[in-house]
Amino acid sequence: MSKNPYNWIEKSLTTIHRANWYRSVQTIQSLPGSRIKLDGRSLVNFASNDYLGLAGDDRLIEAAIEATREFGTGSSGSRLLSGHRQLHRDLELAIAQLKQTEDALVFSSGYLANLGTISAIVGSRDLILSDEYNHSSLKNGAKLSGAETIAYRHLDLKDLEDKLNLNRDKYRRCAIVSDSIFSMNGDICQVKELIKLAEKFDCMAIVDEAHATGVMGETGAGCVEYFGCSGKELIQIGTLSKALGSLGGYVAGSRLLIDFLRNRAPSWIYTTALSPADTGSAKRAIEIVKSEPQRRDRLWNNVKILKQKLINYPLLPSQSPIVCLGLNNPALALDLADKLKSEGIFAPAIRPPTVPKSRIRFSIMATHQPEEIEQLATIIKRFYQTSKQEN
Repeated sequence: MSKNPYNWIEKSLTTIHRANWYRSVQTIQSLPGSRIKLDGRSLVNFASNDYLGLAGDDRLIEAAIEATREFGTGSSGSRLLSGHRQLHRDLELAIAQLKQTEDALVFSSGYLANLGTISAIVGSRDLILSDEYNHSSLKNGAKLSGAETIAYRHLDLKDLEDKLNLNRDKYRRCAIVSDSIFSMNGDICQVKELIKLAEKFDCMAIVDEAHATGVMGETGAGCVEYFGCSGKELIQIGTLSKALGSLGGYVAGSRLLIDFLRNRAPSWIYTTALSPADTGSAKRAIEIVKSEPQRRDRLWNNVKILKQKLINYPLLPSQSPIVCLGLNNPALALDLADKLKSEGIFAPAIRPPTVPKSRIRFSIMATHQPEEIEQLATIIKRFYQTSKQEN
């Protein structure tokens, strides 16, 4: 009797459940924002990457509606094959202006931007040096490229330099790849020092600004701007789906780079273009980011308040609006997430294998109110008193 070749799936799911690693989707029944409706209840939302509170902004909604009325609901094909709308190009030029680069290219997601860019610029004769905590899309882009990939210790530039000294001369091209803000920790890459190493060893530098765009820097351009590296030759990748409140990804850099990617990035060439609605709303979001710096001021003030209230608790090092509370095991993280939800706070428990150590991840928004931050801090303090987990 032949065996069912799919039996392994149930066994694997059982293992996931036993390890407290099982995850499921929760349905939100409202507009995005600092408060959402979940399971029929109004909850304070600390689970969103909508750092500036733009995803539910009326101006972005109207921009999406206007673009849909003018250009339809879908782009109908890849841009090279089916053509694009001037709106796509206008968004790219707006991104390039924000990032202070010569040009930009918009992808249908940040994940696709990383896959397509990395696999296009390096190959089997090349080397990638990658921070060990880089996002999945950066790691999978490296795999897809066929390049030799070596991970260096998280944010350890000395380890990166040592590995460059040992390996750089063996390969044709080399790319140093890093997130600028690490999404599961909230800590940031020292972009200026990374670029110096890239220049010293004749490497390309790729920085993923997904969680930094709109948030970091004087104009919200990201960590590249924050560290005073605007105008430096490097490759900036990011997303339109977080602080910019829309959907899609981008690459910003030199005109030559962008022209090359139009001809060689498979996840751009063979994918339907971003919808008019997403394109229009993202363009409007960039205009708001540039004209309303007070949103970033409110965001950073909220980050400061929460960190002060939780100063005696095991927060992971963070220099961003991502604030993580370390927990000893997955079960404890799930317990705290459930406790928070029962008392009106939505915040996710992040567990292995996504991260090496369990945690609750709080994404702070500009639109959070002081009383909502106070509510969060009060519940956490009460939880620690009850569970005796201060140490």
